Amino acid sequence: MSPMAKWLWLVAGILVVLVTASLVGYLLARRQQDQPSATIANLNSRIKAWWVMVVLIAIAFALGKTGVLVLFAFCSFTALREFITLTPTRRGDHIALATAFFIVLPAQYLLIGDNQYGIYSIFIPVYVFLGMPIIAALRGDTTLFISRIAEVQWGLMVSVFCVSHAPALLTLHIPGYEGQNAMLIVFLIMVVQASDVLQYVWGKLIGRNKIAPRLSPSKTIEGFVGGVASATALGAALWWITPFAWWQAGLMALVVNLMGFCGGLVMSAIKRDRGVKDWGQMIEGHGGMLDRLDSVIFAAPVFFHLTRFWWAV
Repeated sequence: MSPMAKWLWLVAGILVVLVTASLVGYLLARRQQDQPSATIANLNSRIKAWWVMVVLIAIAFALGKTGVLVLFAFCSFTALREFITLTPTRRGDHIALATAFFIVLPAQYLLIGDNQYGIYSIFIPVYVFLGMPIIAALRGDTTLFISRIAEVQWGLMVSVFCVSHAPALLTLHIPGYEGQNAMLIVFLIMVVQASDVLQYVWGKLIGRNKIAPRLSPSKTIEGFVGGVASATALGAALWWITPFAWWQAGLMALVVNLMGFCGGLVMSAIKRDRGVKDWGQMIEGHGGMLDRLDSVIFAAPVFFHLTRFWWAV
């Protein structure tokens, strides 16, 4: 199958899913007209938001590598802003924060755009990790120094470094797969996001036993098993848009689903520590950017490096 045919089938499949979900949401809302349900209202809000997100992603992909990099850079900027908003800061942190937003973040994506794997893979974990404490120390404010600088470093790691590994998939050279790397990003996003949705659906249908009630009251063992298994099957079924065999696509989907689940738990732990339900209100029905990206944050670097190690040259 030619790359163009793959894209057409992929777009058609996504449209069928969204139209079906919209129709089901509309019918459920009509049946609940006398007694409006908050769950159904939230479901319809999420479906509307997915339409907007799919259109934005499609526009970015149509613009090519630059469009994809700009889209994910914007996601990183928004995610970092949400992270820092929930982090106590002092006047002594202002230069470090400005450096994070306006130097480190653009530099990471420019390095990816220039295909500088040797630098962008260590830029934040090594150079920024060492540089941020130096910048903060020069301000002379030692109050809660370690916790303040650690929070800025962690914000950069999850919001910029980890997220940037999704567009970095475009830089991989995979023999026989030239010009199709964008479909790896679609595969990653579809599988991880489907896992989130399916865990929620399975949990609502048969969920009884909670996994971590203090972190995420809606996550159940039944929902986790059903969601991960269903999304893994979806990943195997999407093997034709990847350079993987069907069983390899299934294994890759299983890995990113497990990492995505762990990412959701970790980011929920941070929210509980800060005493908030959502990272923000940017996306209707979903919360903030980090609420939508929490599973991608942990899945993207692992997916990138597994693909690079086993398939790229």
